[in-house]
Amino acid sequence: MTAHDPGPLVRLYGLTGGRARADGETFDVADIVTAVNVPAEPMGLQPEHMAVLSVCRRPVPVADVAAHLNLPLSVTRVLLGDLRREGFVVIDRLRPAAQAIDERIYREVLDGIRRL
Repeated sequence: MTAHDPGPLVRLYGLTGGRARADGETFDVADIVTAVNVPAEPMGLQPEHMAVLSVCRRPVPVADVAAHLNLPLSVTRVLLGDLRREGFVVIDRLRPAAQAIDERIYREVLDGIRRL
């Protein structure tokens, strides 16, 4: 870094427009991001936004998006928030394991225990 090269922090600050948080509903690092309605022309999108869309062609966790792009998680969240607001990505929350198990399974286990 020299007097003429302010370094990566200033670049990231400019990339997010000085924002430290994503707009809208918060999301977790394990939530799954999927690109939808990807524009053919990147009108108004920064190269980093297009890179996020490229990574998210298949469902991928938020943390993996940051890792693939070698960006801090906070910056990645801001970019994902921008894309979500424009309708280019969908962010699905992971359900806690307790909610992911079907009630039917609980009943079968309980019935099995009662038969013992």
